[in-house]
Amino acid sequence: MLSPEPAGALLLCRAEPAVVGPAAQLLRERMLLARAGREWSVLVPETKPWLAASDAGGEPVDRVLGGWAGALAVGAPWPVLALWWDADRSGFMLASGFRRPVGYVWLANGTPVGEDEALRTFAARLGLDPVLDMQSLEALAVPDSEADARARMLGLLAVLTRTGLTLPTGLTPGEPADRLREVARIQPDVERIEWSGWRDAVHAELDVVESSSIGPWLRGPKARCLAALQLAAGLPLTVHGLRRRSGGWLTAGAVLLAHGALGLAYDRMRAARD
Repeated sequence: MLSPEPAGALLLCRAEPAVVGPAAQLLRERMLLARAGREWSVLVPETKPWLAASDAGGEPVDRVLGGWAGALAVGAPWPVLALWWDADRSGFMLASGFRRPVGYVWLANGTPVGEDEALRTFAARLGLDPVLDMQSLEALAVPDSEADARARMLGLLAVLTRTGLTLPTGLTPGEPADRLREVARIQPDVERIEWSGWRDAVHAELDVVESSSIGPWLRGPKARCLAALQLAAGLPLTVHGLRRRSGGWLTAGAVLLAHGALGLAYDRMRAARD
């Protein structure tokens, strides 16, 4: 059974916490970051913006999480999986780079309302086994009176354990947001993500780039072209978000602008050192 305050969400990133943390700062949301298995991290929102948004006729939890996932993934070389649920539905959205996000939805009683093609695209983008894993995913799209939305989400996570994902005990789809936050806070490796200003956020990202293997890929004509494209795409998205008062679009635009500026700054910084 879902809780009296059923809306909740998790962001799963296929990257180490040390890499995810600086990128998550750009969302400008308070979150808790913890390891979620081999090469996976989980972000747990400390706030519930979908509640304030619903009171004002704004964005529901799925659109809020979709905006966050898209904003995180658009400037990163790793995918982001948003899991969300409310009183009526549960679902996921996978964002990866500039590609169109893919998602699936179940009604509260477990009735699938997504498209089979979305599950195939999901499997391909995460590099899942096209036979064994797809069989498990396809079962989630078959009507089953014994499986509610929570069971469907747990079935999805069971498939992802084969990629190394292991959520900390208690961080379970269907739990209320307050419960998820309390569980995340007691994790031994938890890190609080807070917005500290653009300067600190950019410096943190530069530090990650410098200490990782992706630095060389952020240099040269192709890197400068990508940074310019990010700036060009980020500006209209930011304007669109402001006009529609959409937190998701606004965040995605701001993150694109930040990553574009970061790419140009890193290329210039390294050129000056050489």
